[in-house]
Amino acid sequence: MSLVKKYGKETTLSLLQSMLLMRRFEEKAGQMYGLRKIGGFCHLYIGQEAVAAGTIGALDLKSDYIIGGYRDHGHALAVGMDPKAIMAELYGKATGCSKGKGGSMHMYSAEKHMLGGNGIVGSQIPVGTGVAWKIKYMEENGVVLCYFGDGAIHQGAFHESLNLAKIHDLPIIYIVENNQYGMGTDFKRVSAVHDLAQMGYAYDIPGKQLNGMQVMEVYDEFVNAVKSIREKPHPLFYEIKTYRYRGHSMSDPAKYRTPEELEEYKQQDPISILLKQMQEEKLITEKEYKKMDNDIKAICDEAVDFAEKSPEPELSALYEDVFAEA
Repeated sequence: MSLVKKYGKETTLSLLQSMLLMRRFEEKAGQMYGLRKIGGFCHLYIGQEAVAAGTIGALDLKSDYIIGGYRDHGHALAVGMDPKAIMAELYGKATGCSKGKGGSMHMYSAEKHMLGGNGIVGSQIPVGTGVAWKIKYMEENGVVLCYFGDGAIHQGAFHESLNLAKIHDLPIIYIVENNQYGMGTDFKRVSAVHDLAQMGYAYDIPGKQLNGMQVMEVYDEFVNAVKSIREKPHPLFYEIKTYRYRGHSMSDPAKYRTPEELEEYKQQDPISILLKQMQEEKLITEKEYKKMDNDIKAICDEAVDFAEKSPEPELSALYEDVFAEA
């Protein structure tokens, strides 16, 4: 039985909608960046949508948490954060999810258990490990998904965190989103180990590679992985192989790769693959897909309109949220 048939219309539609929202939102964000409406860094997630949709789709965000790096718009949308608040954050407006003071790399929602959006490479790995420790210490039933790129895997914080996670059997899944390039460098030029899934074995943490262009494979794996951790807490490690269609950030023309390579990966587009699979199982028609796409484009237009009309942060807000109240 195909995975599309196994999980049925409701789940597959939800995953398709999640990925399509990420795609259209980021296309709009890229457009607004080009018009200089958005300043600073802006790292688009286009091409990697199946990773966030497939992994977060397997969670219960009443008890589970996610934490990631600077390429975080897709994860924020996948947990259900309001696109208007995300776009306003990109604009640096007071109505943004981080009050306009974080920008692209700092999407955050305590309500949705989205703990960022962290701008320093690899910094989210020890923080996510700490959240997993909190879950175990408080005897909760949650799981943490900690995302980072292939460029972060050689940081010392990565190795210290995995060691602690195994010693204490913490309920955390480390996910390296291998989009093939750490900034502008092929990951194989800087990593002695090319099968990154092996990196967990040094700490006796099971590792596995997944195809990050196949959302149903990712979802199916994580449904089972999260279930196993709830039954008995332990860390896991995944390398999810994916590809970003755009440069490292909006200022990167990505001249370090060929047009042929980019086109090859676009032929494996995760949205097109799931749509085709659903059409083969007669779970969606072309007309229904076009309506979904138009509805999502309207949501993204509404988010831009909201950001455009939102106020700038007050100067007096500059020193707010610097210290937590004890």
